Amino acid sequence: MRGEHVCVLGAGSWGTALALVLARSGKRQVRLYTREQDQVTQINQTRENSDYLPGISLPDNIQLTSSLETAIADIDACIYALPCIAVDDYLPQLADGNYPVIAACKGLHPDHMTRNDEMLAQYIDRSRIAILSGPSFAMEVAQNQPTAITMAAETLALAQQAATFFDDTNFRVYLSDDVIGVAMGGALKNVIAIAAGMADGLGFGHNAVAAAVTRGLAEIARLTEACGGRTETLMGLSGLGDLVLTCTGSLSRNRRFGMAIATGKTIDEAKIEIGQVVEGVRTAQAVALMAKKFGVELPLMQSVNQILDGKLDIQLALAQLLSRPERPE
Repeated sequence: MRGEHVCVLGAGSWGTALALVLARSGKRQVRLYTREQDQVTQINQTRENSDYLPGISLPDNIQLTSSLETAIADIDACIYALPCIAVDDYLPQLADGNYPVIAACKGLHPDHMTRNDEMLAQYIDRSRIAILSGPSFAMEVAQNQPTAITMAAETLALAQQAATFFDDTNFRVYLSDDVIGVAMGGALKNVIAIAAGMADGLGFGHNAVAAAVTRGLAEIARLTEACGGRTETLMGLSGLGDLVLTCTGSLSRNRRFGMAIATGKTIDEAKIEIGQVVEGVRTAQAVALMAKKFGVELPLMQSVNQILDGKLDIQLALAQLLSRPERPE
């Protein structure tokens, strides 16, 4: 009997970590796609993704390829672990399959204000779409550290179908049918993490970070509700769990980006320092547009966007936030 074949698009830290989770049971062959042939050669020779997950050995049932056609041929599932901005380059080629496509990216499109599920739905029927989101640093997942995460789809049955591929006992998957809530929580927490990083970079203490997390969660809930998502979803792994991790963990790209901006680096310099895509930058742009569209007040996230746009000094942003009129919590 043929074993399962699964494709992971994106050989960065997160894509590689997910490939490891999929491969650990030994029941399936995992094809890990990157467009960089040099990366394919290096990883296939050394069995290590030294650029993103140094020191982590890849088993033989993970094979690298730079051919998208080879990666998706006769597969049982596809995990999209590339940046949201790249969906238009890859999703059209997945449109005719009958396998689930699981979005492992987090973000909002700054031009169209679309969530990751909406980006996929432009090309793929929603009965094939699932979203994987929650508190999960790639390095810890790669190290087989215990992780709990959420799989969301239009129905719990579809979410369960997608979750069956992730049968590593240290990678616990919970199910949700609130696709909007899970998508929004995963995207918006990156903007709040930039704010928390800015607070750290300015030398503030734990009180300021706690305030950013708490008020940030309120803003996330406000915008999620406006989009049709459920508030209770944000109290779970894909909301509060991911928010706390991303705002406080030293491995958080968005938090480290915020710290770099607060210490005087430009956006380009901060991105170079991080070395990976910082989804919160583009998401902050989308949030600013969505706040106007829905008439929702999002002072913290809107301030982050104005700072990154160069329209607001970071110290002035702090003063404006602190001088806002008192109101019931």
